[in-house]
Amino acid sequence: MSILSELKTRLRGPLARLTDAPGESLDLVRQSQDPKFGDYQANFAMSLGKKLGRPPRELATDIVAQLDLGDLCEPAEVAGPGFINLRVKDSQIVERLEAAVADPRLGVPRAERPRTYVVDYSAPNVAKPMHVGHIRSTVIGDSLCRTLRFAGHRVISDNHIGDWGTQFGMILHGYRHFRDEAAYRAAPVAELARLYRLVRRLMDYHDGKAKLPRLEERLAQLTTALDEQRRTAGPSPDKNAQKTLRRAEAEIGELRGEIAELAEKLEAVDRDAVLGPLAARHADIGRAVLAETAKLHAGDEENLRLWREFLPHCEDEINRVYGRLGVEFDHALGESFYNDRLGPVVERLIEQGIARESDGAICVFLLDRDVPMLIRKQDGAFLYATTDLATIEYRMENWKPDAILYVVDHRQAMHFELLFGTARLMGCENVELRHISFGTVLGDDGRPFKTRSGDTVGLEGLLDEAVRRAKEIVEANDDAKPGGRELSDQQRTQIAERVGVAALKYADLSQNRTSDYVFSYDKMLAMNGNTATYMQYAYARVRSIFARGGVDVAALRASGAKIRLDTPAERALGLAILQFGEALELALLDYRPNQLTSYLFDLAGRYSTFFDQCPVLKAETDELRQSRLLLCDLTARVIRQGLDLLGIDVVEKM
Repeated sequence: MSILSELKTRLRGPLARLTDAPGESLDLVRQSQDPKFGDYQANFAMSLGKKLGRPPRELATDIVAQLDLGDLCEPAEVAGPGFINLRVKDSQIVERLEAAVADPRLGVPRAERPRTYVVDYSAPNVAKPMHVGHIRSTVIGDSLCRTLRFAGHRVISDNHIGDWGTQFGMILHGYRHFRDEAAYRAAPVAELARLYRLVRRLMDYHDGKAKLPRLEERLAQLTTALDEQRRTAGPSPDKNAQKTLRRAEAEIGELRGEIAELAEKLEAVDRDAVLGPLAARHADIGRAVLAETAKLHAGDEENLRLWREFLPHCEDEINRVYGRLGVEFDHALGESFYNDRLGPVVERLIEQGIARESDGAICVFLLDRDVPMLIRKQDGAFLYATTDLATIEYRMENWKPDAILYVVDHRQAMHFELLFGTARLMGCENVELRHISFGTVLGDDGRPFKTRSGDTVGLEGLLDEAVRRAKEIVEANDDAKPGGRELSDQQRTQIAERVGVAALKYADLSQNRTSDYVFSYDKMLAMNGNTATYMQYAYARVRSIFARGGVDVAALRASGAKIRLDTPAERALGLAILQFGEALELALLDYRPNQLTSYLFDLAGRYSTFFDQCPVLKAETDELRQSRLLLCDLTARVIRQGLDLLGIDVVEKM
């Protein structure tokens, strides 16, 4: 049990005598932000005192009098209006550190009540290359799987890939009308991706042509309405009228911008010597794509044959990227896997009175939502929502999870609210359904990260560039070593791959997942600050001590050497090592890997202070040398284990 968990257990008894909800107060027992206030603080007396009508300081004093912490902490102190400051005994820190030396789990216990988790993440459309938008789902989901498994839970990772539906109708149409046979034979995935983009652009062109007159009509209506509002408001409108006018002007401004942007895109196609004639010849491309999709779903022999031909090429390409990222899945059950379940799901929902017909479509209406969830369109086609419901049914029947986590960007929030609400109606009452949402990767302009031409940035291109830049850093550092370069060309290449990929992943994981962040190679590869490069260097720096000192690490761990905490730096490092388990608890509390990256960065900082103030190989005595070597070893092990839970490899040299 972690020190924080032990403190909460000891505090629960006195709190339970005062309130029926001790858990609310125990949430306010946390690590101290400043060592002068102890190692941990209990800050619940103020809020609890208000509820009970008692002075907080008096309440805190009474609670301290009932505490039994003599074996764990120094006498508790009540400070200020009612803060309870707790300082762990050095003997307790030493005892736990020495136990961690022989523990492969570094003193982190397994969950007392293991759960079964299904984690749904990454989920690319296999018909096109993975792009920057997939990085967040992939690395956050992978880290959560690793951390949950380490915590002792049963985890089933499922990559719900997009291997069915309209995207393949687009590729089938493109393959039949626009393919370059030589290009397809040479690089099938690249050619299929080109066909997808081409068909998508032609479809967007014709959709835009149909949309533009409606937008212009809407602009005319809004402009007329604004003129009338101005006449009604007169030359000196009051505040409410001014507010209404500004809102109307802003709406018109946005609409004009949308019209201008759309018109520019349409004009670009018209001017293009290749796209223009193609667009003219394929005015009905939208209907043609839907027809190809319908034939595929109906089991058309030729469309199924082509789909089976395309799919392995696409999956190989995606799996190659996963290989570079070090990401694996237990299952990759795509949309096609559930195709034969969609009709029965809809029929069951109708029979149970959960779904009903509306304007020819089948919908689920939830009491607390204005918008229904559409599960079958008027033409009989199914939707993503239908597949997601069938997927939940399959997972509940076959895996019986306690929780299903969907690592999907924040724009899908409404979809998951409707999905989870419908699943509850279907009987999924005793399973945690969570949308693990995340923000957007932005460019320097504050908009979603795009190439200069406005295309979505490919994920493999990001990896290649990160590795290229990492190699420059590795080579420069190696060349600058006092004795000259130490690494072979092969070692430099291998380290650069690890450092570059790690930088990309860590840059994402170190962000609060619900926030947007600006993509920057320079920041993610920086040798200082909270970056993977800094953390990998910190690990290599610790490990270099053992190489320089010729230390046999296995023999050190088995030596029975005692740990001493003679200085504040040693004590601070020792306590930080023991708080690894607490960092994992925080990371899993709301599924936020950045809690773990923050902890690792703090641990590396405390090690740096320790290293500067406490000689290791040249310690005054052999006993002190052994103690400090054990602290170094524990630090390296925690960093390595922590980075592994983030899906990041360490390097022994940089």
